[in-house]
Amino acid sequence: MFMFENQITIGSRAVLEEYLNSFEYKTSGLSFTSLYMWRNINFFSWQIIGDYLCIAGLSHLELDKKEAFLFPPLTKTGHYEPAKLRETILMARKIFEESGQRFNIRLLPLHMIEIIEAAFPGELRFIEDRPNYDYVYLTKDLIQLAGRQYHSKKNHLNYFRENYSYEYKSLTSSMAEEAMTFIREFNLRKQLPDHEMDLLRMEEIAMEDVFYNLERVGYLTGALIIDGRLQALSIGGALGRKTVTVHVEKANVEYRGAYQAINNEFCRHMASHVKYINREEDMGIPGLRKAKLSYKPIKLIENHIAVFR
Repeated sequence: MFMFENQITIGSRAVLEEYLNSFEYKTSGLSFTSLYMWRNINFFSWQIIGDYLCIAGLSHLELDKKEAFLFPPLTKTGHYEPAKLRETILMARKIFEESGQRFNIRLLPLHMIEIIEAAFPGELRFIEDRPNYDYVYLTKDLIQLAGRQYHSKKNHLNYFRENYSYEYKSLTSSMAEEAMTFIREFNLRKQLPDHEMDLLRMEEIAMEDVFYNLERVGYLTGALIIDGRLQALSIGGALGRKTVTVHVEKANVEYRGAYQAINNEFCRHMASHVKYINREEDMGIPGLRKAKLSYKPIKLIENHIAVFR
């Protein structure tokens, strides 16, 4: 169910990025590369309402229901005016309620709560959304892997470099079929709870279109080739002026250190010009949370849900 008038397309990239890039939202979901990747899975749609651009979607993290939500409205000027923002949100709320949906704002980063609260003083309740906290790292930390805290990561990376002959290269749309074969084989090797497998299958569906449009959407990509075959890949995108987000990272664990290698090579080749790497959320999955914490984030982007009292 698409809540608003317009869907996310390559043709809408210029309009959306004008709003997405005017303010440091910091949350990984508010980038064109992320919105495009998940546009059909999450039923993303958008509409300019008053002075702001609104994006709505459908959450898949709840086990018992799929709930519609609104992203924080996007500004074109880099500033928010409480009265005009209030008008936009109330109009969006009306659209939700006329569609039979409970209105809520999700992926609202901590630094934007005061902006929303200025438009609705005392009228909203803000709920911590821990499964959607983003993990942020210093790029130089992921490149250098210096110090005792990265000792294990560095050992795996060194093993990979010393024992496998590999080529690192950008993943291009000409490699789409090979990339899809890799993703399907990767997922077949997984044995996960049903909910986690459902998320993997949704990701697989999303990736097929993404692989054919890597350049047109503006993805940053990397791949490891071993013995002529794709064995690891990373796909990311720009998030504001100082951050690159890693949307998807996969590696064949039969090659020890492959995950450490694709992460390190991607940071060195694709993201060395920015200060931060955002490796997105853990979706409340224990194994994913452990993996993201193991790279020692310097901060978490604390996203919240806002609902009317």
